[in-house]
Amino acid sequence: MCGIVGFIASQRQSSNEELTATVRKMADSLQHRGPDDRGEWVDARCGVALGHRRLSIIDLSPHGHQPMTSASGRYQIVYNGEIYNHGELRRDLASRGHDFRGHSDTEVLVEAIECWGIEDTVRRANGMFALGVWDSQQRALHLVRDRIGIKPLYYGVQGDVFLFGSELKALRSHSAFAGKIDRNALALFLQHSYIPAPYSIYEGIHKLPAGTILTLSVDDFGREPALRTYWSMNEAVERGTRVPFQGSEQDAIDELERVLRDSIRLRMEADVPVGAFLSGGIDSSLVVSLMQAESSRAVKTYSIGFHEEAYNEAHHARAVAEHLGTEHTEWYITSDEARDVIPRLPAIYDEPFADSSQIPTFLLSQLTRQHVTVSLSGDGGDELFGGYERYAFALRIWNQFAWIPKLVRRVGSRAIDALIPDRAFGVYGRKARTLARLLAPRSGGEMYANLHTHWKQPEAVVIAGRLPSTVFYEPHTWPNRKNLLESMMYVDSVTYLPDDILVKVDRASMAVGLEARVPLLDYRFVELAWRLPSTLKVRNGQTKWPLRQILDRHVPRELIDRPKVGFGVPIDEWLRGPLRDWAEDLLSEERLRTEGVFAPAPVREKWSEHLSGAQDWHYYLWDVLVFQSWLEAQSY
Repeated sequence: MCGIVGFIASQRQSSNEELTATVRKMADSLQHRGPDDRGEWVDARCGVALGHRRLSIIDLSPHGHQPMTSASGRYQIVYNGEIYNHGELRRDLASRGHDFRGHSDTEVLVEAIECWGIEDTVRRANGMFALGVWDSQQRALHLVRDRIGIKPLYYGVQGDVFLFGSELKALRSHSAFAGKIDRNALALFLQHSYIPAPYSIYEGIHKLPAGTILTLSVDDFGREPALRTYWSMNEAVERGTRVPFQGSEQDAIDELERVLRDSIRLRMEADVPVGAFLSGGIDSSLVVSLMQAESSRAVKTYSIGFHEEAYNEAHHARAVAEHLGTEHTEWYITSDEARDVIPRLPAIYDEPFADSSQIPTFLLSQLTRQHVTVSLSGDGGDELFGGYERYAFALRIWNQFAWIPKLVRRVGSRAIDALIPDRAFGVYGRKARTLARLLAPRSGGEMYANLHTHWKQPEAVVIAGRLPSTVFYEPHTWPNRKNLLESMMYVDSVTYLPDDILVKVDRASMAVGLEARVPLLDYRFVELAWRLPSTLKVRNGQTKWPLRQILDRHVPRELIDRPKVGFGVPIDEWLRGPLRDWAEDLLSEERLRTEGVFAPAPVREKWSEHLSGAQDWHYYLWDVLVFQSWLEAQSY
């Protein structure tokens, strides 16, 4: 796991020394992602510079140093991630006459590109990765992101410079970086609590979408970079419909376990200590149980607990660990320790990110890094196997209104909008407005999108902000699934999963130099999951049914079968208590007017209602507070 950076300067007037100094500064801003080594490669004739910070995981020797040059000298690569099937690819390349200096997956990757080209190589690669490859023969830069979007990659043009990097702080380190806030992206942030790809908080800077290759030729520098998709979740879902799994239910469960075991086996390979996050829930318990089944030694597992029982799952994790015989470590954190993380969030997450479970995720990563360098995580099971409680809630709501003709629903919604102003009648007005939102959607997918957003009209909050188009609000672009559950799972898999869950885990873990691996998101397991019917995934109201059947083979049901707690912190209570003064300062009317980003009235209204206890607006307010805190940090 590492940090990568690079740029192409179109003027090409800098010397090799000047390019090296600039790209080194960019790379050093990512030292937390790669504390073990650094390197640069530049070519002043083309104005190209590549930089790297290394967290050594596979081949700790200098043979793993980056940027790395292919044997022929044609390609230079900077790479962040892991190619789990690098051994298989190495054997294939060796049979074709390739000699290897070391045993790193980076060397396999660059020689595979030499042999098969960029697209064929990433199609063969099983892993998480973000990479930059300079082709000296074609005078072109290629950027690639893994299929699911596990590893981050930002890019964009600032002035006459094309920039890319693992995190925004690397791009900000370049003198050409303008840093103008994209108010349209900010409007999206208020809706989702994260900024969905391809947008970023800055104008002109984008997130490379998952499963995408970007190509920029130096000779065509003024043109938009070419983007092409080599894998998409949409195609995986459609393919699963066309070629469904043909065996029995037991065959499906056995095949899921076989593929997941192989995924976990591959992700346990490292030249440094490996462990696992363990919450005691289905997904993490399944990952740990299969890790332990594959290991001759006790697996190292880690969890954090809270003294507030409503947020605590540590005792459940401990029970699972004791049953499996893992070497378990837990840390009960205090509210003060959790709140102490808040001032660090702007630096850790680099752009506004308001999923409050970011706080315990960082603390868990901090604990884990004290013992191991790699940790496996159970993320992905909810999106693939219908695990979120909001799915059941949305299905209930839709079933109540779907029978009403579309025209009647829309007329009723518009009538409520016309007759009842946004702020009328207090709680009754809000209930009427909620009813209007439930009646308005033309489909269950549109209803789900409306239900699971924060600020419903962010254009009224962000001054001069307009909502740009995203897949979340375009159900007509989703795969042709008549099943609402599968539609909700799909849209979360391409939005909430890569842009919230995986961002949260990547930034929290990399902030402390920990590599987090996600075996449930092995693309083979993802594709297999989409070949299974939703009736197998959720049965008689029980979510993740096939995963539970596998887990039953390793852990007694009574240790797992309980309501889901989640991984949150009591932001709602903190805002009325120990965080009140901090929040009041950031949300003061004078400050909001001076900054000119948010309209004071709607923000102050929600802050007042939250403080009085009339409403719980902490999700909405946390979005604004996170941005305000981030904005304040940028001024230093």
